[in-house]
Amino acid sequence: MSLPPVTALRQLDTTRLIPSKYSEGGDSVLTRIADDDTHLQEIFALDGATNDRLEAEANLAPGIGIGELVFGIPHYRIVNAAFCHPSPLGSRFNGPERGAWYAGFEAETSLAEIIWHRTVALAEIDVFEDEVTYDAWAADFGATFHDLRGAGDFADCLDPQSYRASQRLAERLLAEGSAGIVYPSVRAQGGTCLACFRPALVSNLRKGPRYRLTWAGAPEPHVSTEETS
Repeated sequence: MSLPPVTALRQLDTTRLIPSKYSEGGDSVLTRIADDDTHLQEIFALDGATNDRLEAEANLAPGIGIGELVFGIPHYRIVNAAFCHPSPLGSRFNGPERGAWYAGFEAETSLAEIIWHRTVALAEIDVFEDEVTYDAWAADFGATFHDLRGAGDFADCLDPQSYRASQRLAERLLAEGSAGIVYPSVRAQGGTCLACFRPALVSNLRKGPRYRLTWAGAPEPHVSTEETS
């Protein structure tokens, strides 16, 4: 398999959207089922025993070692979580054992990606009634990334319906030390996305606005923006 070309990238203010319940400072969903503070601490202890990020930070995860994770920088848990909590089926450029930091060059691109995936989930149950909030996290990148923009030989890695080819490519690139992949958004025409493979390359992370997505009977949600502290 040939490899995509590489690009020396300096990209500021990329946007990643994270469900608010997972953001630092957000209320844990566990608080809703606790009877009191003592019960809550017991639940947290049980949750921690099976928490993928905590296992990785203890060097017990199969897909990423403690030597790659980051510590002692602002919001390091947010960075590590992206690599330690992959989807059971993987995502476009990662498998089920190791995640990646996905971000859009534009906030609108990240929002379009999130809306598409959430709408698909609602379509599967045929109920377009939902309200959820996502927090924007901005990060800067400066490294050499493999580049799929204009790389026609890798069109199958941008298949809207399948991650098979893209996951194979990502596995090969990860093994060869790649920093990650820049690629045209599959869900937002004209948008650009980044899949970063290395936690240490996620720099200057800071929290941005909160987006509230509301589905009220139709596949197109209403989107509103809220400032967060």
